[in-house]
Amino acid sequence: MENFISGYPGCEFQIRTALAEVVGSIKSEFFFDKFLEYFFQEADAKFFKSLGLNCIRLPFNYRHFEDDLNPRVLKEEGFKHLDRVIDLCAQQGIYTILDLHAAAGGQNTAWHCDAGTHIANFWLHKDFQDRTIWLWKELAKHYANNKWIAGYNPLNEPTDPTHTAVIKFYDQVHDAIRSVDTEHIIFLDGNTFASDFSHFGDMHKKWQNTAYSIHDYSGYGFPASPEDYVSSDEQRQRMKKTYERKREWMDQHGLCVWNGEWGPVYARRQYDGPATDAINERRYKVLKDQLAIYNQDRLSWSIWLYKDIGFQGMVYVSQETSYMVLLKDFLAKKHRLAVDAWGADTAQVQHIYQPLINHITEEIPQENQNLYPFPVWKLSDRVGRLSRSILVTEYLVKEWAEHFRGKSEAELDEIAKSFKFENCLRRDGLNKILMDNAQSRSSS
Repeated sequence: MENFISGYPGCEFQIRTALAEVVGSIKSEFFFDKFLEYFFQEADAKFFKSLGLNCIRLPFNYRHFEDDLNPRVLKEEGFKHLDRVIDLCAQQGIYTILDLHAAAGGQNTAWHCDAGTHIANFWLHKDFQDRTIWLWKELAKHYANNKWIAGYNPLNEPTDPTHTAVIKFYDQVHDAIRSVDTEHIIFLDGNTFASDFSHFGDMHKKWQNTAYSIHDYSGYGFPASPEDYVSSDEQRQRMKKTYERKREWMDQHGLCVWNGEWGPVYARRQYDGPATDAINERRYKVLKDQLAIYNQDRLSWSIWLYKDIGFQGMVYVSQETSYMVLLKDFLAKKHRLAVDAWGADTAQVQHIYQPLINHITEEIPQENQNLYPFPVWKLSDRVGRLSRSILVTEYLVKEWAEHFRGKSEAELDEIAKSFKFENCLRRDGLNKILMDNAQSRSSS
């Protein structure tokens, strides 16, 4: 789960704790179990396949399989939903790639590693790395003979400031997986949010049956785009150069490239009003032009993402559902405060944070302003992440949970059902582009 996908503030561990405090641990566990059950079912797999797509990346959190207070003890119940979704996809002829989206300690500086901080402590503590290697060996043992799993994505978007610890970790996790499973592909993300392989050198010579994953988001597909996207020659060339830079190391060594994440975000009528359609048409142009680049290289990809509450998903929860009605005002507040870092529109709050940005710029020497992961995070991004996306969200977590106070299990079940396929709308413009592309690729 992620905040912009599911509607909560902050990190998953925070809202799980808060909900348990409000409704009790039994009801809280019931709600989240039902949420996961309804989020992806047979109807979802059938729809995904109907678009001509044959592989989906499945993100998961280490907390499903291991408890921080009881490390290295496998929680067998963690396989419940992962096995279920893998099997549902297999029944429709869809391969899956298993993506460890959140590792113990937090492998990156962002919210989606579920660590609640901007420090990637995974790289500062050997035990976090050792636990993750242990977990992947357990996962590989469990799935070694499953032919519908295309491969393993051991770490989502690492941000290792040394650029060398990540390579050492990959070497160790590769060997751990290969000790029990020699068949499945290992997909290794580049450092700094899957964008940088420049320090990998000749390590590929040690790794068997391995592909290398970039995440190719275009700035033109987000609210902070420096200009409206009109698909000019200059814009398309800039987009292509960014993509080619990410895969440069693989091309130099003749290695396999996989684009594990990409795709624009979309305007929502309740927030963007009459400009919604025009904004989304520009975003579809970004999508088409990225696909054209990928098709030239016959690049395999997994779009981010399949389902959410209306910002990026191929399908999204209807505004008429219990969940969206319950949280309507809260979600509007969250949008206004721009607390979700992903695709944040800061127009209504920039006047609050700009003085702090100016203060740092004026008082800190220029050579000390560009802290890692610069340039992916500029100074203004860092201020936003620490102040809005970490600090302010801490004060919103309990407010989110309070919406569920007094709910019975039946009511919680009904709220969770909001995420069922039949209660979702389809983003037809996006899905048509993907389906048309799949058909043209299969006929070429």
